[in-house]
Amino acid sequence: MKAMKRSTLATLINATLFSAVAGTSFSSIAAENDTSAKSNQLEVIQITARKRVENAQEVPVSVSALQGDNLDAYSSAGMDIRFMNAKIPSLSVESSFGRTFPRFYVRGLGNTDFDLNASQPVSLVVDEVVQENPILKGFPVFDIERVEVLRGPQGTLFGRNTPAGLVKFDSVKPSQEFDAYGALSYGSKGSTDFEGAFGTGLTDRISTRVSVLWQDKEDYIDVKAPGFEKENSLGGYSEKAARVQFLYEGDDFTGLLNYHVRDLDGRPIAFRANLIEAGTNNINPLYDNDVVYHDAASRATQQVDTQGLSLKLEWDLKEHTVTSITAWESAEIYSRADVDGGYGNAFAPSMGPGVIPFSSETADVIPDHDQLTQELRLSSNFSGDVNYQIGVFLFDEELTIESYSFDTGAYDAANSNFGLQNGYAVQDQSTSAWAVFGSLDYTLTDDLKITAGLRYSDDDKEFYAKRTKTPVPFTGASDFKEGSANPSDSHVSWDLSAAYKYSDDINLFARIANGFRAPSVQGRILFGDEVTVAESETINSIEAGIKSDVLDGQGRVNATVFYFQMNDQQLTAVGGGANFNRLINADKTTGYGFELDTEWVLTDELNATFNFSYNNTELSDNDLAVQVCAQCTVTNSVNSAGLAVLDGNSLPHAPEWITNATLRYSKELEGGEFFVYGDVSYRSEINFFLYESVEFKGDALFETGVRAGYAWAEGDNEYEASVFVRNLFDEQTVIGGVDFNNNTGMLNEERFVGAEFKVRFF
Repeated sequence: MKAMKRSTLATLINATLFSAVAGTSFSSIAAENDTSAKSNQLEVIQITARKRVENAQEVPVSVSALQGDNLDAYSSAGMDIRFMNAKIPSLSVESSFGRTFPRFYVRGLGNTDFDLNASQPVSLVVDEVVQENPILKGFPVFDIERVEVLRGPQGTLFGRNTPAGLVKFDSVKPSQEFDAYGALSYGSKGSTDFEGAFGTGLTDRISTRVSVLWQDKEDYIDVKAPGFEKENSLGGYSEKAARVQFLYEGDDFTGLLNYHVRDLDGRPIAFRANLIEAGTNNINPLYDNDVVYHDAASRATQQVDTQGLSLKLEWDLKEHTVTSITAWESAEIYSRADVDGGYGNAFAPSMGPGVIPFSSETADVIPDHDQLTQELRLSSNFSGDVNYQIGVFLFDEELTIESYSFDTGAYDAANSNFGLQNGYAVQDQSTSAWAVFGSLDYTLTDDLKITAGLRYSDDDKEFYAKRTKTPVPFTGASDFKEGSANPSDSHVSWDLSAAYKYSDDINLFARIANGFRAPSVQGRILFGDEVTVAESETINSIEAGIKSDVLDGQGRVNATVFYFQMNDQQLTAVGGGANFNRLINADKTTGYGFELDTEWVLTDELNATFNFSYNNTELSDNDLAVQVCAQCTVTNSVNSAGLAVLDGNSLPHAPEWITNATLRYSKELEGGEFFVYGDVSYRSEINFFLYESVEFKGDALFETGVRAGYAWAEGDNEYEASVFVRNLFDEQTVIGGVDFNNNTGMLNEERFVGAEFKVRFF
């Protein structure tokens, strides 16, 4: 009787949820289909959100996984990691650097800082190694088994700056089975994309896997600035990456060696002067996607080299498992761009398009970077009611940043005119951190499990910046400046969660957690005069949810509600009169919302997903105020000092609504399968900066993709030929801005059409 009541409740809950969001009645579907006769069921999604393999439906954490057809479709068209934007509830991704330096936001929490030592509250973990520097976070996505997004504080098991959550990538691992594939696509603007991998056993204990990526796109943006005209000057790139893995499998020991490398030679994102019409947030009607008016386009470049090596050793001691992960990561970048997005300036004989108060051409460089991490943990494998994990984590990073300015608006005293002057500043930062952590799982009853976690973290930074040459406007004199900071802090993070198995189909969970982000330093004193420090931020979060399988495994509905309060949130005041970042702390930030993930087997030939999230964030600090844009219409109240008061504002790049859906139709034909895959994603309007203005409010972004093809098998091999289009309706939306000069903006990717051929060998 109890089981019957639970089954009835499961049907009612899920029927209500799905009919509310999709306008379809579960009862009518159930009446028309005998679900017991269906064999096409949703697969069990295995995740490692708690550093062990578990069924995603049984983990008391708000987590979404991206894999299979969804991952393949979203990442097509030569897309970089920004393809994940709005493809998972409560997750958005953006960048002002283009294919490098992605900035992640989860539940509205992120960081708009564009400096090369920026700290972010969303961590990126690739093959169990944290990628701390923002350049490391841009490593291409290829031969990936699964992407997981863990929402909310993850400071117990993943303690390196995770108060908002983390994004976790797991690559396909070596195995004894022979497996190889290759995929080649060609598309718009002469884009070519090749991805492939080869894996096999070398001996009965050693196996290997080699994965490669090559992406190439021709320059297609013409420069039409007077005196600087040139066709096909910007927009292209050549991206190469590889991953080589060796796996040793003994009787009670495994060892995995992972080496990965990336080489990018391309162009920065195209800044477009006065792209946004004054007094509105409309795109200037004179805009042409294939045209810019840069006077420095010939020098624009973006070169990135990264590499890393990790060694994972694991000993199976029957009742315990010992895991050691030792890793080294390194990054180098040279990025130079025409930041003002136009030509000339107010002091020159001509300028455009529109008013250019002063020219701004800058270069940012990481000549030296090294990150070393070590994690050692002990996990129990008891068959009883209690299990645990304990461990230690070490982190060390050495980073040098060089910044250059090439501002044609500065006065050249030697030649008595306004000419090219060079500015130079250097930053050196050392970070040392360590932590000890533990997690305990306790089964209270057959249906109720409790998990408690604790982590002590200690973080120390040493920072020094020196400006050796920057011309003072209108005088030409050199201005020297230096500054330093040495912030440190320690913190105890914790979490407590409960998972209750209401029935075989329904799991309920609740979680409270505390997270922490260590102090940050910013001292890009190329334009400014100060080194700023943001104190540690802490967060307390509470969430509860339901994870359910319905229709005998042909439907899945997961829903979460949450509330958080962040104290001393680290924020970045970007621009506002100078191309300079200032770190500040907000007294309190609150957020609340909900997330819904669903999957459906509608028929044997039709599968669907539907997901959405709502996020509300609000700053609470009566005294917090920042500089505002140079030529825009500020809608915040402005104090007597001319600063925008932020109290009550939502966070930047924090859309209230994110929605996405997919639909896959397949039909068996003689000798193969025809398929059509469609997806849509939507994120609501956003503010680009901490203050609110008419011009720098980004409109809602709606994108659609379609992929259609035919797959067949010959012998032991599988083949697939397909055509695809991303951003089907060519929706162009301003996704970011530059506020210190003019109403400069950046746009999302335009429509992309391509074709792909894929082969897999077994």
